This record gives sequence, C-alpha cells and structure tokens, in this order.
Amino acid sequence: MRAKTTTHVEYEMCKAILNSKELGLVIEEVKVNMVPEGDDVAEKRFNSGTQSLSQLLQNIVDRRLHRLPKNHQDYIAKGD
Repeated sequence: MRAKTTTHVEYEMCKAILNSKELGLVIEEVKVNMVPEGDDVAEKRFNSGTQSLSQLLQNIVDRRLHRLPKNHQDYIAKGD
C-alpha cells in the first residue's frame, strides 16, 4: 500500500521494527556493549530499558490505528 500519510508511515515503521527478526540480534549486540558479564544491576537496567522501549513502540502503533487509511487492514475506528 502506498504511504498515504506521515502517521501511516510511522505506524508501518514501528510495526516492522517490533516484528523484525533482526531486532533480537541488535538487542544482543547492544547488550554485549552495555552489560558486563556478571553485572546483575546492569542486566536488570538493560532488560527494563528494553521492555520499556518495546512498550513505547507498541503504544505508538496502538495510538495510530484510528489514523490509518480507512482501507488499511489494521484500521480501527476511534472508539471501537
């Protein structure tokens, strides 16, 4: 489907990031650089930050559902 609005593009990008198989690889790569082996505090912070970011992206996706083009398969009318 052609990009109809900026919101439509934002929705598709966030959804693609969340569904990406490569996301796990990126997370592991960042984790190697940020969490020293055996550092439970850094590991807990990293896991918390990762979970928080995932929820943030999901919230962005959810808040755009009613602003998608009406013929988009994921469109949901506001208030439904």
